[in-house]
Amino acid sequence: MTETIMRVCNLSHTYNAGTSLTHSAIHDVNFELYQGEILGIIGHTGSGKSTLIQHLNGLLSPSSGTVSFRGEDIHSSKQTLHDVRFHVGLVFQYPEHQLFEETVFKDIAFGPRNMGLSESEIESRVLEALEAVGLSSSVLEKSPFELSGGQKRRVAIAGVIAMQPNVLILDEPTAGLDPKGCASILRHIKEYNQKTGASIIIVSHSMEDIAAMADRIMVMCGGTNELIGTPNEIFSQVEILQKAGLVVPQVTAVIKALCDRGLPLDTALYTVEDACNAILGLMNREVPYAE
Repeated sequence: MTETIMRVCNLSHTYNAGTSLTHSAIHDVNFELYQGEILGIIGHTGSGKSTLIQHLNGLLSPSSGTVSFRGEDIHSSKQTLHDVRFHVGLVFQYPEHQLFEETVFKDIAFGPRNMGLSESEIESRVLEALEAVGLSSSVLEKSPFELSGGQKRRVAIAGVIAMQPNVLILDEPTAGLDPKGCASILRHIKEYNQKTGASIIIVSHSMEDIAAMADRIMVMCGGTNELIGTPNEIFSQVEILQKAGLVVPQVTAVIKALCDRGLPLDTALYTVEDACNAILGLMNREVPYAE
């Protein structure tokens, strides 16, 4: 049985409650996060993704409902909330929002230092985190603001990884990066998950990124989680995704178009490799012929 590390129950959040600017951002969100899994969260702008993830490490407090980490409500006490912020790390979409120290080393070391670790342990964690995101030690004494966009993103991720969280939450980790940079960051995130067993939540507009990375996918629509399941389960429901304002991976759209034309293919295919194998299988299938 898969261990549940986080549980969200009937979570709702209303901004500016009791005023003329009242806005219900999320309502009745329910899901579990399993130990060691990669959960992808997708949804169009305004669907509640960012509001949701800010509840997971207590940056926002629920209007109603609960967020539990290892069976305990994260808002049960000030000490619990303080501890959770070291166990559940959040990397914002814009890394410059998290970078503020004068050197890369000091930026990555900030979290571990706040944990009260020794200087030798801090240095060890900084170097491990730097390796985990694919950066060399040559950047350690540079200002983080001298770095490229992709390097800033990696430093921001490294700063959270250095605290060795049980849950790592990444908001649009590949936004604005070129294809090579996207592939590199996603590869390092996957390797980190496999090496440490940490649970990872990735919020992304890129269906291709989510399809390549996630063990399960949650679809946010209208402030609640409309669907949750494996990539196969989610991408087989093309019509529901389209109604939610989402574009399925291009390969899934191609497969569906071929199915609509009569080819017997699985509409849940979502990777190029699987689609190619399925099509080649059809082409190589032996067809009976008349003697």
